[in-house]
Amino acid sequence: MTLNIHKGFSLFNQRAILPELKQEIRAHGVDVLCLQEVLGEHRKHAPRPQFEFIADQIWKHYAYGKNAVYSNGHHGNAILSQFPFLEFENFNISNHRFEQRGVLHGVISAPEWKGRRIHVMTAHLDLLSAGRKKQVDRILGLIRMRVKSGEPLILAGDFNDWSEELTERLSSDAGLSEAHFDRFGDHARTYPSVFPVLKLDRIYVRDLTVESVQRLSGAPWDSLSDHLALVSELRLEI
Repeated sequence: MTLNIHKGFSLFNQRAILPELKQEIRAHGVDVLCLQEVLGEHRKHAPRPQFEFIADQIWKHYAYGKNAVYSNGHHGNAILSQFPFLEFENFNISNHRFEQRGVLHGVISAPEWKGRRIHVMTAHLDLLSAGRKKQVDRILGLIRMRVKSGEPLILAGDFNDWSEELTERLSSDAGLSEAHFDRFGDHARTYPSVFPVLKLDRIYVRDLTVESVQRLSGAPWDSLSDHLALVSELRLEI
């Protein structure tokens, strides 16, 4: 699953809804959860890191990448996983100080995978097209450096790609396919959650089979963030 959690607030910042969000995410029983706009620390709104609160007693393994830092705290991306991390690292892909962005890269594995590893990256890209293109260049560079040929890869997050310019580049240069586009021939409309018209959130995969993909819309999801969640079932060939 991938979801921009809007720092734990509902659409238009009307109320804090992290406990309700946690309950609904857990009900889907996902193995790997990619989150964006997660408060790692905030004096008023996050007495404990939001990724720890969501993971508690469900996802045993998690990683956090701090991107945006301000006087009251910081937020970034997180990966929650049922499977252990072999390693993880956060990379700064900011173009300027007004949009502090990052891509968090983790490598997970499990005994039943017979030595195979899955790379998981989660990202939150710029609002402007020129900035997003530069950030995709950096992500492609990270993939070339850190993901060996034949190793499965998931790249999920909030790409802010309302003009739908990035999928062709990620496909041609890195062999990634977008789960919803692969199944339905179109990207999922995920923003704003109450009346989604923009196709911002994506799950890209390589060397994994997309069995199913779903946009979680309607109640209660349209009130749990300003984005809708995407969830996909992926199959790893052993």
